Amino acid sequence: MVDLRGIDLNLLVTLDMLLAERNVTRAATRLHLTQPAVSTQLARLRRVFGDPLLIPAESGRGMVPSAYALAMAEPLRAALKDLESVLRYRAGFDPREAKRRFVIAASDNATSVLGIRLMEALSREAGPGVAVAFVVPELQRIAAQLESGEVDLLLGSERMVPSAMKARKLYDERFVLAQRKGHPRGARPPTLPGYCALRHVLVSTSGGSFHGFMDEHLEALGRKRDVVASVQSFAMAVELLCATDCVATLPARLAMRHADRLDSFRLPFKAHGFTLSAAWHPRNHADPGLRWLLERVSGAVA
Repeated sequence: MVDLRGIDLNLLVTLDMLLAERNVTRAATRLHLTQPAVSTQLARLRRVFGDPLLIPAESGRGMVPSAYALAMAEPLRAALKDLESVLRYRAGFDPREAKRRFVIAASDNATSVLGIRLMEALSREAGPGVAVAFVVPELQRIAAQLESGEVDLLLGSERMVPSAMKARKLYDERFVLAQRKGHPRGARPPTLPGYCALRHVLVSTSGGSFHGFMDEHLEALGRKRDVVASVQSFAMAVELLCATDCVATLPARLAMRHADRLDSFRLPFKAHGFTLSAAWHPRNHADPGLRWLLERVSGAVA
């Protein structure tokens, strides 16, 4: 049995990074240490655990974890995150003095609607040590990313929020038809036949689909629209609308952010919208830094 009293906790941080990177040089870079220092720590870890932990790969590039190291990887990561949460809670959070990087997983729609206002708030309230990274949510991995701390906060629809996470509703959203200013169709609300006859750009966040939930609504009415382009981002859809006579069905707040370039209209049929929520792991519920960030995100909605 390993005697924890004889272990420097920094060794466990190094082991966690080595298991993540499986490369001494990359781990040293992320830990802001020299390669010899990390190699020395790995040697100490091997003596403590009585196991090689990481073995040079046969290819000569990187390292392969032992079975024992693989078994401890997830519990170790969870334990370090729990400890980090305790230390953050005790230390409090002063945004002007703190040194912390937050990672927010959000679609480009949520980033466009909330990201700019959030960064404006941070520029007013936070010091140079606080930074925010926006990343695209990976639906298959988001629960694990929130649990591991790879992602601090998720901004997504109710369908994206894992059931085990804490969540706060930010706003309810509806969809509108959007077109460029000066569109030859004119500035009148579309009829259902007119809507279907237009050339549509579809935003497929999964990539490549020409059939979305708006098409499901239309099929229930015995209708079909003409989808001529499929893009993976809302930002690209807006640019296509401004450069062509295509139209798109977009979230109303996104269309409003581009009101200088786009006109928007109510849809000529009833369509479900969505609820945008912020979600985080229960472990971080009392984290003062995350709570501070969450309040700024909520403020960006106002």
